[in-house]
Amino acid sequence: MNVLLMAYGTPYRQEEILPYYTDIRRGRPPSEALLQELEERYHLIGRSPLNEITFAQAVRLEAALNATLPLYPTPLRASPGARVRGPARVYHGTKHWHPFIAEAVRAMAEDGVRQAVGIVAAPHFSARSIAEYREKVEATLAELGHPLEFRLVEEYYDHPGYLQAVANRVLEQLWRLRKPEQALYLFTAHSIPEKAAQDGRYQAQVRATAELVARALNLTHWDTAWQSAGRTPEPWIGPDVNEKLEEARALGFSEVVVTAVGFPSDHLEVFYDLDYEAQNTAARLGLRLLRTRSLNADPDYIEVLRDLVLREWARFSAPVRGV
Repeated sequence: MNVLLMAYGTPYRQEEILPYYTDIRRGRPPSEALLQELEERYHLIGRSPLNEITFAQAVRLEAALNATLPLYPTPLRASPGARVRGPARVYHGTKHWHPFIAEAVRAMAEDGVRQAVGIVAAPHFSARSIAEYREKVEATLAELGHPLEFRLVEEYYDHPGYLQAVANRVLEQLWRLRKPEQALYLFTAHSIPEKAAQDGRYQAQVRATAELVARALNLTHWDTAWQSAGRTPEPWIGPDVNEKLEEARALGFSEVVVTAVGFPSDHLEVFYDLDYEAQNTAARLGLRLLRTRSLNADPDYIEVLRDLVLREWARFSAPVRGV
């Protein structure tokens, strides 16, 4: 079994921010003002742990898969030792920085991989997220002459394990609230350009995740909001989480719990947008703002990834129906 785990990626050092930002902008270097803004955000949060978290997810996913797959087709004649490589291999590639997705796909081809399942550390499908990851994989496979068959997990916004993991983390914040039944619960995801969201699929999936979690916890007051809109002239979907906080205060709420359902891992857009910017907005408004912790590489999230990968892998051998 071969798996390609994909994530957004983040620079390691300050001198990498410019080429990283240029890659995000599809090869167009940012203006000096935009570059300084991003550099300041990294300076404020310290450093994004996204690369380390994604690597930990890959390592733990591989271990989880090998704990459930048969290691040997025949009985062993001697002890293999303490460390044995199992039949599952998880490769790690990111969208905008090293190791790039193309680098990971080339490594798979060099290793002789013939079939692979891809999964992105993002639960909701959109033309600006999951679809772009697929495009990068397929472009590299085309350059290499299609050396392997590739299947992609496109979405898992309503996976029971994912919903339970999110609900458990919201529940942790319920214990901290003064009046849980009177608090507002906001579920956020990355904003995307309106032209990329015209079919409504992305917004509907984020809303469905929020509704299913809210229903499981019997939350009375809940809503969705968006964050991390790009610095481009085109309109992006909203309302922004800060606008929602303004609205919450106007409606009489004094406590808000925010859950970044669109971001399984801690990174710049969680630390800056929520822990810094939204917290400053809440402080100005006199709101108490709590953020649920991210899924990161925790065992319950790894189990979700394992289940999704196994289900998709099984389709390689599934019989084809119809003509």
